[in-house]
Parts: sequence; structure tokens; C-alpha cells
Amino acid sequence: MLLLTFAVVLLLGVLVSALAKRTILSTAVLFLAAGFLLGPGVTDVLEIDAGSPIVSTLAELALFAVLFTDGMRVGWADLRSAWRLPGRALGWGLPLTLLVTAVLAHFVAGLGWAESLLIGAILAPTDPVFASALVGNDKVPARLRHLLNVESGVNDGLALPFVIVFLAVAAGSDDLHLGELGLEVSLGIAVGVLIPVVAILLERSRFFSASAAYEPLNGLAIGLLVLAVAQATHANLFLAAFSAGITVATFGPRQRAAFEHFGENIAELFKLAALLVFGALISPQFLGEISWQGWVFAFLAIFVARPLALWLSFLRSGFDLREQAAAMWFGPKGFASVVYGLLVLDSAVIAADEIFHLVALTIVLSILLHSSTDVVVARAFDDESDIPAWHGVLRRRLGGARR
Repeated sequence: MLLLTFAVVLLLGVLVSALAKRTILSTAVLFLAAGFLLGPGVTDVLEIDAGSPIVSTLAELALFAVLFTDGMRVGWADLRSAWRLPGRALGWGLPLTLLVTAVLAHFVAGLGWAESLLIGAILAPTDPVFASALVGNDKVPARLRHLLNVESGVNDGLALPFVIVFLAVAAGSDDLHLGELGLEVSLGIAVGVLIPVVAILLERSRFFSASAAYEPLNGLAIGLLVLAVAQATHANLFLAAFSAGITVATFGPRQRAAFEHFGENIAELFKLAALLVFGALISPQFLGEISWQGWVFAFLAIFVARPLALWLSFLRSGFDLREQAAAMWFGPKGFASVVYGLLVLDSAVIAADEIFHLVALTIVLSILLHSSTDVVVARAFDDESDIPAWHGVLRRRLGGARR
């Protein structure tokens, strides 16, 4: 039933995608809403709970694909170019967002400090998919688009080590020893770097060469091999994925270009499927279990944490105020936060259920708010949007009269 549902909603999403691109309608919201309406407590078409094997498996594969393609967007050359503003957003904005969110979780939601820091790390990353009209609009200043693209492409991977460490601390020493954690992280980075380097060197050798038809599959083959080796060696899958993406982008620009469009489509499919399942987990009963303090926390996490963090990060940067306001607002909690929240549910953290409720609520509100305002804010950067409608009609009529 899940496959049938996904196929139907995917077809509907494709059919309305052109409309969604120029209006406040969002395909992400479509999948989230479909999951909610078809899930338990509403129509009961999808019988899914957080403990279902499909949830953890899909989340794991989807985050691997997303981190791999995210890493491939930002090779070292990209990180070095026009780094000033993205560097502030990542070097200062990300940890400040984490800390402000943690303070809110502790004093508003009543979580302990370890759990608060964990929820801060989970909600710190941003997702450009829910602000696509802003990132993909040529009328929006290039440096703002570059800032949001680089920041959202890198912060999933940068937040991951914090999630791993705080998850281990919150779960206690019985869940994961620091030595094992260090080995898992180190192995993940090593696997993510070595396998792509070897694969790229082999293709460049005199003995091997990829045909034009198979070249897009090279990136897929590298990603699958990294996934398989990481699983076999118990390395951290997600750090391996992110490291592998950056390595391919750095050492294999041709492989990166060939895989880019194909890889983004694969990652998008996984994302949409995971959003459908995530929506099914957010039942009316689930929302009813959240206290009023939880709702207050969710709104503060969206309206205070990132805006405050980025305002502090951009002090004396010379960043245009209108662009800065857009960057401060567009910190949508996206797909990585969904999966990090699901990882908590699979852990030995005592407050796992409460953390997931707060994370899920914040993500849902963020998706609804950010994906419905990206078109509006993007139009504010279009100078022609300030021209009255009658002016455009009159100009077209006069032009026709002259011809």
C-alpha cells in the first residue's frame, strides 16, 4: 500500500510541480499532507508507526543520498570561493543556532542540558528545498542565493558530528563508548575519502574509461560502494556519504558534472518518500500529546533561534539589510532534521519520545511557513513587482499600437 500511495502522490506532485514553482503551493507540503491524511488516526490507509522497519531503513538510505549529493555540491574549490558570508553563517550561525535552540529547549520545554543540546544539533541544519523559489530565482541577489546554497549544502554534514556526540551523551555510556564513537567517525571519513579517490584514479588510468552512456552511473557506483563498505565495517554511514560527496567534487569535477542531475533526482525521490512516511507519523493523537510549552518552543525555535543567531553572525559584515532579513528568515528545518529525529527514536535516550515530538512539530511548522513564503519573499527582490499591474497592461497595449 505504501508503494501504491507513493506512486500516486508522486504523479500528482509531478503534475502540479509547475504550478508549485510559481505559487505558495509546495510539493514538499503535498507529500507531508498526504502522509498525514492517509496515516493513522485520519483515514488509516497507511499503517505506519515510528518502530516500523520501513521508517528506519528509508530514513537511513534517504539521508545517505542527500548527504552524498550535498557534499558533491561543495568541493573545496567551491568552499574557498565567495566564502566570506557563508563562512559567517556556518562558522558562527550554525553553532549559535544550536546554542539558542538548546537554551529554549531547556528553559521552555524543560529538557535536560544533554537532551537540549541534542535537539539544538538536530534543528540547526537548513534545507534549500523548502525555499527553492528564493534560491532558484535570478532576480534574487547572487550573493544571497550563494549564501543559502552553500550554507544548506554544508550544514547537514557539519551538524552531524554534534548530533552523534550529543546523542551518545544523552543516551549514557551504555549506548556508545567514546572510543567506539571515535572509531566509527574516523572510519566513516576514511571510507568516504579513500573509495572515491581510488575510483576516480582508476577511471583516469590507461586501462579504464567510462562511456558517455554510463558516465552518470559512476557517481552512483561510488555512492553504493561507500554505503556497502561503511555498513560492512560499521563506519558512520552519514559522515562517509558527506565525505565521499566532497571528495568526488574536489578530485573528480567531470564525474561530479555527469552525476549531478541524476543524483539530485535520486535524492529527491528518497526525500519525498521519507516526507510521506514522516507525515504519516504526525497523527492527530501525536500532535495532541504535545504540551503548550512544546508549541511555544517550536515557534520560538523558528522565529527566534536562527534570526538571532544570523543577526549576530552578520554584525559589521556590510550585508544588505533586506538580504540579511531574508537569510535570517529562511532557515527551514528540513529533511536532515527529520532523519536525525528518527535516529533519536532508535536510540536509548530516555526522553527520545519527547525529543521526537518537539522536533517533528518544529519541522512541520517550518515546512508550512517557509515553503509558503519563499515565492512571496523572492518577488520582493524583483524590481518589476513594485510596478502597478495597470502599468504593465498599458505598456503592452502601447507597444502593440506602435507596431
